[in-house]
Amino acid sequence: MATGTGATGWAASISHDRGAPLSLPAPQDLALAWFVREAWPSPATGTSLTAGLLGRGGPLSLLVESHELVVFGDGLESDRLVATWGQTLDVSVSPRTLTLVAGAPDDGRSTR
Repeated sequence: MATGTGATGWAASISHDRGAPLSLPAPQDLALAWFVREAWPSPATGTSLTAGLLGRGGPLSLLVESHELVVFGDGLESDRLVATWGQTLDVSVSPRTLTLVAGAPDDGRSTR
């Protein structure tokens, strides 16, 4: 998963690597980009979607059909969720947002 504030590193790389880059969300967008990192779409697995955008319209539901599924956001794999066979994850855009701060006001005390 990638938020608009985290869509410049890992998400930009994997999107570019897929050959058909998504239009990743900007920091102020109420959207998430999602990717299957090791995706093997095939008729046997039924997998056809490996990347997309998620807006405020509803959750993305994932049914885990593998030994282990690792879910993380904005390239921070160390802060992850691990799900196993049969578990369902619902991911959605949060109603809470971050405030982007462009810079601190210059109060005349800064040193350069």
